[in-house]
Amino acid sequence: MVVCGDDGLAHRLAAELRGVYGAQVTLVVPAGARSARPPVVGRARAASAALLDRMNAAVGRAAGNGTVLGALGTTGSGGEPGRADRVLEAAEPTDAVLAEAGVERATALALVYDDDETNIRAALTARRLNPRLRLVLRLYNRRLGQHIEDLLDQAAALASGDDSGSLGDASTTVLSDADTAAPALVATAVAGTRKVVQTDGLLLRAVERPPPAPGVVADPGLCTLALLSATSSDPAGADGSEGSGERGPQLLPDEAEVAAAAGRGAVVLEQVSYAAGPPLPAGRTGVVPPFASLFSRRLRWSLAGLVGCVLALAVALWLVTGIHPLGAFYLTLLDLFAIDEPALGEPLGRQILQLLSGLVGLLLLPVLLAAVLEALGTFRTASTLRKPPRGLGGHVVLLGLGKIGTRVLTRLRELRIPVVCVEADADARGLATARRLRVPVVLGDVTQEGVLEAAKIHRAHALLAVTSADTTNLEAVLYARSVRPDLRVLLRLYDDDFATAVYRTLRAAHPGALTRSRSVTHLAAPAFAGAMFGRQILGAIPVERRVLLVAAVEVDGHPQLEGRSVAEAFRAGAWRVLALEGQQQPSPDQVLRAGDRVVLAATRRGLAELLGHHRIPPDPT
Repeated sequence: MVVCGDDGLAHRLAAELRGVYGAQVTLVVPAGARSARPPVVGRARAASAALLDRMNAAVGRAAGNGTVLGALGTTGSGGEPGRADRVLEAAEPTDAVLAEAGVERATALALVYDDDETNIRAALTARRLNPRLRLVLRLYNRRLGQHIEDLLDQAAALASGDDSGSLGDASTTVLSDADTAAPALVATAVAGTRKVVQTDGLLLRAVERPPPAPGVVADPGLCTLALLSATSSDPAGADGSEGSGERGPQLLPDEAEVAAAAGRGAVVLEQVSYAAGPPLPAGRTGVVPPFASLFSRRLRWSLAGLVGCVLALAVALWLVTGIHPLGAFYLTLLDLFAIDEPALGEPLGRQILQLLSGLVGLLLLPVLLAAVLEALGTFRTASTLRKPPRGLGGHVVLLGLGKIGTRVLTRLRELRIPVVCVEADADARGLATARRLRVPVVLGDVTQEGVLEAAKIHRAHALLAVTSADTTNLEAVLYARSVRPDLRVLLRLYDDDFATAVYRTLRAAHPGALTRSRSVTHLAAPAFAGAMFGRQILGAIPVERRVLLVAAVEVDGHPQLEGRSVAEAFRAGAWRVLALEGQQQPSPDQVLRAGDRVVLAATRRGLAELLGHHRIPPDPT
């Protein structure tokens, strides 16, 4: 296996392949990036430590015991198991570099550079060097990714002389860490407890349930996917990760473990369905706003009132004079615009109606002028950034409009959730998306006073801090919590030890508020690793700081599944069959046969064992 990249995803993926699948990995990184590059380094780490120290001191004084509730970790790799067998330093993945990395002999190559062009250029080179190579590319542009995937698969088929369309191992998979992580980030921050995987007509919905009250029997749902950590109800407890041990979250427990887990929350599967409901509404495209957005509500009501007055005057003229209704309407318009002759010698009713029509005409002029000015202003601001409107509340404040932030923004708008974005870079890629979706944006450094206030943080529902800098996310959350102690927050944090310290401290200081930390590389690396072994990863369900994978697997060739019933195929702590392709929740006694394609939930090591690349030690009990 060869992994090429220039950020934390490359290191996390290499550790995943080596530690979980037991694969031999060659890691190609730029010079000086042999170890995982944590976003918290040097002066930034010292600043984070100072922020946490102040928070710990405040919590300790409030508790009256001075106990330090969180310690800042010093590892930059987040405690990842496994390392690459070989590390090459190269600025770019050129022909010579890929050849030195052994691409000609490798079974799979992952190109996870942050730049799409670099990944595409390296993929074309690698396909030429080894037509039978399985390629996994990280591309942000989804439409381009589909074209590149088809192009590379066609090149592999031509080079191998296979016209049947079956490429075997020489497949190409295009993934995006932003697309993988965005649904989990949105669900965690907005719903707080709901986890949804939706792809190819399949809908899986799970819910995170708190520990039941004494004497209360919790709804078991369809099945229990995970038990939350034993410290999840402790304000000073950690957000369970891979190194949490027995007190950490348990993935795919059996019935005995569920029954014995008194006082622990759980992630329960609620629904499995295909083609469930209409697709989520897409964001509006184009620069021309809809007609309803051209004018304010007050102006629209004013125009409607004037139109009603004109119609009423026309009807009155018809009744008074007895002329044809169209003629009455025409004369009313002439009177309205002061075009008709004075009604001298006409009946009194006609003269009164002419005066009233002239008065309505005077009222119409300022309304028409206001309509023109509003329309011009709307067209002018359609290409500029909007400001948060007055009285806005119950919205989500999104900090950061990079690759991850842009995908999160799109997902929030698909769910019709009001958003206010905060971005320090005036050239950020997400500003164009915010402008197209007409989302308010506050330009400024979140660490400066007044920026979060401009985003109406005091009336917000949640804060999503998803910049690439851990310290920026932490400082924004600490300041937001000082304004709104009960604010729901989600931080994007790379370093596991750092995330544990932050989580414990924030939970201890604000036990009644929802706090979550997530790592994009933690969410994305298992999907990339599964793709390198030719498995389709449909999604990832975050369980605190661990990940439960949802994968599609062919039953044929897997003795752990073939010929077994759904209940017999269940392996506690490893995998559980959730659905058969095209079917709803299968019955426990339904037999899995060759040719079936199942959707299963699996742990990272469980999926590796199912693929035959890793063996889980037998349970000593």
